[in-house]
Amino acid sequence: MVTYLYWISIFAVVGAVFFGIGIKGKNWKVGSIIAVLILLVGWGVYYFRLQQTFVKKYGGVMSLRVPEGQYHLGTTWKDENLWIENYDPETNTCIFSEYSKGNLLQGKVTIKNCNPLMPQGIPNRVENGQQVK
Repeated sequence: MVTYLYWISIFAVVGAVFFGIGIKGKNWKVGSIIAVLILLVGWGVYYFRLQQTFVKKYGGVMSLRVPEGQYHLGTTWKDENLWIENYDPETNTCIFSEYSKGNLLQGKVTIKNCNPLMPQGIPNRVENGQQVK
């Protein structure tokens, strides 16, 4: 719901600027350019900053995809950031990465020799770089 209010307000501002400068001011070119700039800035702020905040605090929808060949283990929020843990069986690593649009300011932690899909009764230990059962 908050997302809809955000976009309604962005389009209202764009319409007001276009109407005020383009129609009332009789300067269509400047009104159009400013309206498009406001729309682009509003889209950028939503896409790169506000989407996760809206989903976490006010409810909303986000869709993510697990990379090919990996298994999803878990997801958690840390402040305003979404952290996702995946397992890559080819390299036997757990990848704990911060989700951010456009991969800007994205954190990543890689845990090697991680085998979360292993049965709980069998210990997983490493000696001299080799897994020993």
